[in-house]
Amino acid sequence: MKALILVGGFGTRLRPLTLSVPKPLVDFANKPMILHQIEALKDVGVTEVILAINYQPEVMINFLKDFESKLDIKITCSRETEPLGTAGPLALARDKLIDGSSEPFFVLNSDVISEYPLLELIQFHKSHGGEATIMVTKVDEPSKYGVVIMDEETGKVERFVEKPKIFVGNKINAGIYLLNPSVLDRIELKPTSIEKEIFPEIAADQKLYAMVLPGFWMDIGQPKDYITGLRLYLDSLRKKSADKLAVGAHIEGSVVESGVRLSRCTVMQGVRIKRHACISSSIIGWHSTVGKWARIEDMSILGEDVHVCDEVYCNGVVVLPHKEIKSSILKPEIVM
Repeated sequence: MKALILVGGFGTRLRPLTLSVPKPLVDFANKPMILHQIEALKDVGVTEVILAINYQPEVMINFLKDFESKLDIKITCSRETEPLGTAGPLALARDKLIDGSSEPFFVLNSDVISEYPLLELIQFHKSHGGEATIMVTKVDEPSKYGVVIMDEETGKVERFVEKPKIFVGNKINAGIYLLNPSVLDRIELKPTSIEKEIFPEIAADQKLYAMVLPGFWMDIGQPKDYITGLRLYLDSLRKKSADKLAVGAHIEGSVVESGVRLSRCTVMQGVRIKRHACISSSIIGWHSTVGKWARIEDMSILGEDVHVCDEVYCNGVVVLPHKEIKSSILKPEIVM
């Protein structure tokens, strides 16, 4: 089987982290975001992953070459010269996706983190005999999204309602699909939305099915959701494989001195957090330093190689790489 991951562009929502590496290579729970997906695909028998990308493909491929041999999976790039939306990249990669077999292929949004129940997705797809299966997830505020209206018994998708004003359902597209090769015949090589143009067409032909995603789901493409996604991921890990969680003094790759408090945060590699500093709901970029008794909170994001001096307070501050913060910043701002 093959899979296409929609990597897309510049990762502007996760700046300043994406000023140092392409978004799919930003670490999430100690490994690049995209590696979570590639490993899950490998586990269900995918032999080739195609990255649909329009930004820094050389960096991506060079980085992933190591994992190709480690995981024994082929990783290639399909490069867009202009943004093609969420369906156009499938048309562009058509020759890579079609190999003569009639096997379905996976399509994933690179920002999505979940438990990836891909085996169940394959089984459901083969059982209903439709043309495409999408995974859906239940959300508390469906009015912010496009809602999927489906038959609860069979999973057949009836229609989509974009940002409904009144309650019509609480299931939204989770960005994980399994598609028959025939879907490619519906897509032209031009900027096209798979969610707004292609899926409604397949649903109208009564060939689109949806499977409710068990477990957690989060689009981690922006800092607040990244932190929430991390908490959901660690909760899931605690329930399913608690032995993978470290207990006690097991910190590697960074230095955390005594008296430090860390909560709901990510600390990247090469960071030094000095005595009695407190970090909450924030992301500390690679090779940064947080001074003694400093306090960083409320969705502050330090880019690579940022140095916060002793006793400095940062509240909701976004700091670009290679900066030094010498005095407290009380209100959210961007430090260029």
